[in-house]
Amino acid sequence: MAIIIKQGDLTEVPCDALVNPANSLGYMGGGVAGALKRRGGSEIEQEALRKAPIKIGSAIATTGGSLSCRYVIHAPTMEQPAMNIPVENVQRATKAALDLAVTMNLASLALPGMGTGVGGVSYEAAARAMMSIIKHYEKQVNTIVLVDRNKEMVEAFIRFL
Repeated sequence: MAIIIKQGDLTEVPCDALVNPANSLGYMGGGVAGALKRRGGSEIEQEALRKAPIKIGSAIATTGGSLSCRYVIHAPTMEQPAMNIPVENVQRATKAALDLAVTMNLASLALPGMGTGVGGVSYEAAARAMMSIIKHYEKQVNTIVLVDRNKEMVEAFIRFL
């Protein structure tokens, strides 16, 4: 598996699926979710709402709309929008997203830092949690792109690679 780490815009990464660190209700208001909806279209949120509620530790796939991917994988890190969360939710969401990617036979997946916005998880803790899960999928997913706008998140990914 190739793991690519870069600073940039998740919505512009060409891959099979982009991961949305969602809320269980499927609403896509702010942060990564809001950016995905603005760039990809409201049909992404509409489909997520139809499939909600989404339990923490599970994930669903929706259309990628007009994004550069076929799908958006919604992996909740929180039940309600704008909740502070424990780092364990980042692990559970990362695992759920990767499990779904494997089930869907996807070759490439792009993930942002999970839980680091309104979730309140530190960049270090999120990177450590995500990498502890990602390493178990090296034979199942061809390419994982870890991309974030935040330089500190990117640097944390690099430290835990």
